[in-house]
Amino acid sequence: MQTFLADENLRLDIFLAKILKQSRNQVALLIEKKCVKVNNQIQNKNSFKLKIGDEICVELPSLECKEKKSFDVNFDIEILYEDEDLLVLNKPSNLVVHGASSVKDLTLVDWLLAKNYTLSNLGGEIRAGLVHRLDKDTSGAILIAKNNFTHQKLSEQLSNKTMGRIYLALIDLSLKDDKIIIEKSLARSQTNAIKKIVVEDNTKGSKYAKSAFANLIANEDVNLIAAKLFTGRTHQIRAHLASINRHILGDKLYGYRGKYEGRVMLHAYFLYFIHPKKKETIFVKAPLMEDFKEILNNKFILGEMDEKISLESLLKRFDSFI
Repeated sequence: MQTFLADENLRLDIFLAKILKQSRNQVALLIEKKCVKVNNQIQNKNSFKLKIGDEICVELPSLECKEKKSFDVNFDIEILYEDEDLLVLNKPSNLVVHGASSVKDLTLVDWLLAKNYTLSNLGGEIRAGLVHRLDKDTSGAILIAKNNFTHQKLSEQLSNKTMGRIYLALIDLSLKDDKIIIEKSLARSQTNAIKKIVVEDNTKGSKYAKSAFANLIANEDVNLIAAKLFTGRTHQIRAHLASINRHILGDKLYGYRGKYEGRVMLHAYFLYFIHPKKKETIFVKAPLMEDFKEILNNKFILGEMDEKISLESLLKRFDSFI
């Protein structure tokens, strides 16, 4: 059980979303399941108006209550780092992270449950353990929390930027400058519900987004870039690149019109965070998938490429202009 004192006159769901570092939808699930008390009384209204000094108690549902899946998963996922509190996986492409009404295939969360992992449920059972997400086609490092303490502390790091992610992408045209920062708000496209587009900051439904990009190796038809996220919006890298007329190979949704016919060539290459209990910074590298490596091997000189994508080189590159 976690106890908080209200220090502002806010709606209950807004206060808990802020203090728990979770979305209001996730907080609404806790309120719906009668996990929240205000001044020792169960409160089931998201819109309940708190007063300064109110005591809010959150008792998360038992981690053992999640329904176990009865199916056998027919794929495996590489484990990059694991201890009693968390897990880092190298997510393959073409794998959805969590279930939804439109998702018919097995998901990464299904794999975790089928492997009998004990997971945090701060984000609800559908998103069990998920600290952040990756798109279906995007491969690479993804962080999983095994308990709610770890989940909350890692979520706080997402908010205060002590957790970081560096991506590699193959694009059709090199960036005009060796390094650029894009700060453009994103919103859902009115013509395609799946797609995100750049909009003015005051547009209804818009969310602030910031990305940094760096040219690594240029080729006449394929270019390797690195990207660092400062916010975690859906399709952020893809939408920001499209706003400057650059497209990731295979990303037809965002305007790629080249010859490559495979998946979206975007990979979460490095993930770093402060371990909630050990208090030390952990760096995890997610080895590139075979389809990504094949293009690199065909287009670039291996020795030059290896130096460009080393952790030291990438950190130095982004630190030099951020």
